[in-house]
Amino acid sequence: MNGKCFLASYVATLALSTALYTATVAGSDVLYIGDGADNTVKHFDADTGDYLGVFVKKGNSPLKGPMGLVFAPTTGDLLLSNQNSGTNKSGELLAFDGGTGDYLGALIFHNDPDAPFAPRGIIISGDTIFAASTSSFGPGKTNPPGNLLAYGTDGALLADLTPDPGNFPWEFHPRGVVMGPDGLLYVSVTDDLEPKSDSFNPVPGWILRFDPSTGSFVDVFASYENQRDCSKDLHRPEGLVFGSDSRLYVTAFRADATDNDKILIFDVAGACVGNIDLDQVGEAPRTYAQAILFGPDGNLFVPINTTGEVRRYDVTDSAFPYTTFVAPGGPLGSPWYLTFGATDPGTLDYRQ
Repeated sequence: MNGKCFLASYVATLALSTALYTATVAGSDVLYIGDGADNTVKHFDADTGDYLGVFVKKGNSPLKGPMGLVFAPTTGDLLLSNQNSGTNKSGELLAFDGGTGDYLGALIFHNDPDAPFAPRGIIISGDTIFAASTSSFGPGKTNPPGNLLAYGTDGALLADLTPDPGNFPWEFHPRGVVMGPDGLLYVSVTDDLEPKSDSFNPVPGWILRFDPSTGSFVDVFASYENQRDCSKDLHRPEGLVFGSDSRLYVTAFRADATDNDKILIFDVAGACVGNIDLDQVGEAPRTYAQAILFGPDGNLFVPINTTGEVRRYDVTDSAFPYTTFVAPGGPLGSPWYLTFGATDPGTLDYRQ
């Protein structure tokens, strides 16, 4: 199904999907999480953490490597970036009924020349879908630099926002995207993805800003090269969200075995002002996160990739205490990106 055919079926399901979506948001909200262990999307009661079952089922769609997911604001259907992990195909943007989880079709198929090769984070702002693709297609190459792409809601490519080397001289591998309170697009970026030479460095990480209206690069908001504060710990960032305090929360991997995994906190000027430790040096198993999201009551929800748990952090307390929302060893094998029914698809704010 191409973009035009998909759009026709999309409109045909508008009334039903919108009604189901409205009912979900009006009652107790639901948390949806992509599980890379079995290529499904699972859902949970947003207040209690009770497991509600598999929302997008294995085998009912071409889902292989679920990543960013948001609900489309006009239809309430779930739009999900699919990496096609373990295949030689480009990635896709797939749509699922927001009430039933049934597969509706691809907004962008893997064989579309404008398909994102390895999509991760996605958002929908106005009539534009922004997708971060960690690498691009390159025959005979290992993980060539990626792209930051803008699509229309019909799947048509609108712009490639990838910065030129004059603005960003490093390899560009974007991972997470979010619209900031200043109206700019914030993008988490890392350098090398896999060892390609003796110069491989897994540490570098940046947060870049772009003007979504023009597609132009604005600046480097935060960089691991800043040794004056905890920005130096900005290692391989991915998930990034703004809190109600307008601070930016970003996941960061440990640099080596003498470091630990954490979430860094940046103020509006790009200074790192704090961190949430996810584990301790030498702790086993490691408990790192890729994507994070604010939910009900202002809590920060953190899926732990290694244990399958989901933590709920109180960020109003400087000690950052957390409760276990989904227990380790439960229904989640490898939880990644997440969304609530009431998550704004562009800013990722929680709409109380």
